[in-house]
Amino acid sequence: MDKVMIITGGSRGIGAATARLAATAGYKVCVSYRLDRQSADAIVDEINRSGGLATAMQADVAVETDIVRLFEEVDNRLGPVTALVNNAGILETQMRVDDMNAERLARVFAVNVTGSFICAREAVRRMSTKHGGKGGVIINLSSIAARLGAPNEYVDYAAAKGAIDTFTIGLAKEVAGEGIRVNAVRPGLIDTDIHASGGEPNRIERLKHTIPMQRGGLAEEVARAILWLASEDASYSTGTFVDVSGGR
Repeated sequence: MDKVMIITGGSRGIGAATARLAATAGYKVCVSYRLDRQSADAIVDEINRSGGLATAMQADVAVETDIVRLFEEVDNRLGPVTALVNNAGILETQMRVDDMNAERLARVFAVNVTGSFICAREAVRRMSTKHGGKGGVIINLSSIAARLGAPNEYVDYAAAKGAIDTFTIGLAKEVAGEGIRVNAVRPGLIDTDIHASGGEPNRIERLKHTIPMQRGGLAEEVARAILWLASEDASYSTGTFVDVSGGR
């Protein structure tokens, strides 16, 4: 069976590192992006020049019709998805809860929670033996913030990732008998540009003393955990979490 992986938010950071590693593991890779077509095309070109097979597809995971179209295009271009990495996520500007408004919360939950649900729905419809599929794997990107709460900065983001943890456990139990494994990775402070989108590009430098390993993590270190969960080496693991957080 051909291995086909969809990576949402695949143009940068953890998503891009996962795309590279997945290609070396023999996956046909869909790099899904919302706006940054240039970065997505660059990752795809890199993979294809190295002998892999990848394609870039635009989709906003906050828009249900975009997700449906994404999966249909993957069906046509690469074949049925066998691995989904729910990686797309957003931060808003650092803020206390008493300064947040409903519009901010709607944006954060639309991408980080609802988008992951709808992507998983489309994947299950293709993977589940109940629907005539041959099985597959779903890896959700949670965050160590789900355990720590991210006070004074991103309580909304942390709460969204807490929802992802519960979603992972529930969906894993729901589809375990249908050939689908569902797991999650919880990254800690990882050196990507998501910190800049929250208003503090040097956040890792400020907080690295709180990490037992005294450093931020690399996107590639998270990607290796994702690929392990997607592989047969993790064949008896579902509803589980891998923390990639330097000991936090």
